[in-house]
Amino acid sequence: MKRIISALIFLVVFTSCGTLVHYDYEKSTDFSKYKTYNYFDDMKTGLSQFDSLRLISAMDAKLSAMGLTRADNADFYIDIQSEELMNRSSPNVGVGVGSGGGGVSVGIPIGTNQNTREIVIEFVDKKQNERLFWQAVSESTYRYNASPEKRETTLVKLVEKIFAKYPPNKE
Repeated sequence: MKRIISALIFLVVFTSCGTLVHYDYEKSTDFSKYKTYNYFDDMKTGLSQFDSLRLISAMDAKLSAMGLTRADNADFYIDIQSEELMNRSSPNVGVGVGSGGGGVSVGIPIGTNQNTREIVIEFVDKKQNERLFWQAVSESTYRYNASPEKRETTLVKLVEKIFAKYPPNKE
């Protein structure tokens, strides 16, 4: 029984840590026509000025590596929004024992509540009446007290995961 509980705890802890990314896109979009990008001037990222610059720098590096170029009169524009999601409960492991008509159940909390941040990245075609054609929504742990180097590393990894499925593979 102890081995089962230990295995469950290990599994929950190591599979629950990480970033969740959800994608959506306009299925009629020809992604190959988009070669240049820029950011909206009036973005309200919800991040500190330094973290906004770190995120944009990581995105510029990734998009450049993907063959896209930042330009003044771009094919599409990027909007970034984020929101802190407070008091997300860490996973619990439930153990139940029962026989006949009764039973006992115990919930074992793993870790503590943690701050998470949802970041939404949207690609908009301004030439087509500001048509949204691609969106990624990520949720990951966020530590305000992390060093600038750690924050930068975290944002670079986040950008890698966000753009792992861009452009979408239409099947």
